[in-house]
Amino acid sequence: MIALSKLTRQRNLLLQLTLREVQARYRGSTLGMAWSVLQPLLMLAVYTIVFSQVFKAKWVHASTDTDGQLDFAIQLFAGLISFGIFSECLVRAPSVVIANPSYVTKVVFPLESLGIAVVAGSVFQGLTSLLVLGLFELIGKGAVPITIVLTPLVWLPLMLACLAMTWVVSALGVYLRDLNQIAGVAVNLLIYLSPVFYPISAAPRLLQKLLLLNPLTLVIEQTRRVAVNGSAPSWLYIVLGTGLGLLACEVSLRLFLKARKDFADVL
Repeated sequence: MIALSKLTRQRNLLLQLTLREVQARYRGSTLGMAWSVLQPLLMLAVYTIVFSQVFKAKWVHASTDTDGQLDFAIQLFAGLISFGIFSECLVRAPSVVIANPSYVTKVVFPLESLGIAVVAGSVFQGLTSLLVLGLFELIGKGAVPITIVLTPLVWLPLMLACLAMTWVVSALGVYLRDLNQIAGVAVNLLIYLSPVFYPISAAPRLLQKLLLLNPLTLVIEQTRRVAVNGSAPSWLYIVLGTGLGLLACEVSLRLFLKARKDFADVL
């Protein structure tokens, strides 16, 4: 497979680009990389206060109101972490090639590595947020489920899907400059069409069937399963999702490489 061979051959370059991607987010700020922890920590604190104290919201099947409100914040944050990986890739994808016109004219530079760096950067932020989630569970519940270490494995189909999407959208972004605005609108719609703020079981039966058509639904539910509920992931989901993700990456990379031939003329 072309995708796997490129990942193997370009591993040193990909590492450097990923480090640059992560560092660029906080370059010039006083706290620097500390924001990678502070940002999800502050976001979790805000959601906890707003939903547990203001809206008095609680997750379903909670034994007490206090447990329900605390669990709501934890479950919500777990869903947001998974959705955040996807949304960041989608928002960044349209400008991946456009923002680096100097690389387009360099035939020896593998443009596809830019998309990989974007996905790797978003996963790094997701892992940092996962660490914050674990600390919050330890403080709030007194324990962290051991299955939380399987979360990156649950995210593997998501990462591959994000990579395939990034390659396709970044190629289209060279020709369709409106994709930046479309991506922003799509993220705002998808966050409500995904079980981020609610469990899928709380939705009406007809809506549940529609939600299951959204691939993010499985990722979010599986993330909560291992990172919050302490259950083993669905191995069928991981195996099938990884296989489909690899296939999507192969197809999207071929399309990206084919479209690349005209990038220099358009830019």
